[in-house]
Amino acid sequence: MEALSPYHLIITASIIIIISFMFGELARKTNIPSVLMLIVLGIALKLGLKALGMGDVDYFPYLEILGIVGLIMIVLEAALELELKREKIWPITKALGIALIGLLVSTWVAAEILRQFYPEMTTKTAWLYATPLSILSSAIIIPSVSGLAEVKKEFHIYESTFSDILGIMLFYFLAGQLDAAEDSTGLLGFSGNVLLTIVLSVVASYVIVFVFQNIKSHVKLFLMIAVLLLLYALGKQMHLSSLIIILVFGLMIANMKLFFRGKLSQWLDFKKVQQIYEGLHVVTVETAFVVRTFFFVIFGLTIIPASLYNGKVVMVSLFLIASIYVIRYVLLRLSIGKDIFPQLYIAPRGLITILLFYAIPVEAKVEGFDTGILLFIIIGTSLIMTFAMIYDKRRTSKAIREAEADPVGYERWKAPSIGGKLESGEE
Repeated sequence: MEALSPYHLIITASIIIIISFMFGELARKTNIPSVLMLIVLGIALKLGLKALGMGDVDYFPYLEILGIVGLIMIVLEAALELELKREKIWPITKALGIALIGLLVSTWVAAEILRQFYPEMTTKTAWLYATPLSILSSAIIIPSVSGLAEVKKEFHIYESTFSDILGIMLFYFLAGQLDAAEDSTGLLGFSGNVLLTIVLSVVASYVIVFVFQNIKSHVKLFLMIAVLLLLYALGKQMHLSSLIIILVFGLMIANMKLFFRGKLSQWLDFKKVQQIYEGLHVVTVETAFVVRTFFFVIFGLTIIPASLYNGKVVMVSLFLIASIYVIRYVLLRLSIGKDIFPQLYIAPRGLITILLFYAIPVEAKVEGFDTGILLFIIIGTSLIMTFAMIYDKRRTSKAIREAEADPVGYERWKAPSIGGKLESGEE
């Protein structure tokens, strides 16, 4: 079989992007995550390539690069949508607390489950394997919650973004403990690393804004993204928590009036920076869409479906999935109250889980661990979220129809000052 020509690759890539767009539109109507459709598309492509005698390709290098760029774009996209206002302090703090406690408890429980099934795992290794399985996927959540009430949507954006960042920090902290040199620094050294990263992020963000507002060329948005990618990569080389750089920059440019006060406001050309923000927001959303598309399609190409029929894989995965929702129920019930639907079931695993799993150091690898567990958990949690979102959509539509039958009651029902049930999604 001859190698594919550049034109074949262009045609294939274009068709995948078009199909991904159609998946996105279908996801809005059905609440089925487009990510699941993309994974299935990747599996179908794998079967097609295998039939053509081109199935033996190492996709991991592409998967790793796309995963890193996709992660940066997704966090930047989320940060650009976060408003830091006085009234937002409590929701942000609550989401941060839930993300942190949920991550730590889920990782601890998942590590204990893994140790029961894989006795050869040490405590450190088990925690390292458990961390990727305990991180919420903002790549799946953010596009999926657009139809929820504003309060619930914001909660999921905050929670999933914090879960990504905290999870990555925890993973690399645990990975560092495998190295005797880094282990000696312990938690104190890790805290100093985070503090240093925050300081450098703030300084770098101010410099980027001041420099780019004075660039007269129209070609500067991808230049800015290139600078952010460079800072992220350099930060990784210096063992810093690089994702904080992306988050801080996004928050700063999205909340200019908060960060540029007093004398600093004199150096800011608000109109120019506002134009940069609007353009960057569009470019980030578009880029995240393309990168996310190819990441999950290529992930589908790497999947071995037969692993889903392994009894041990199924058993471990079911225990892990059950622990995810039990922990989440207790946490949300204590922190939010009774109105935890569909938030309880919006806990999918995805891009970060895959990316960090492949970043586990060689010395910590466990030969008997089947990667089918990743696939099972990603598909399982995504399907659970899908069913919850579909039910919530039907429930809300029914409530609206019943309220519209009584015009006076409908006006009272949807008024935020009276009850705001239309906004909250409560029955």
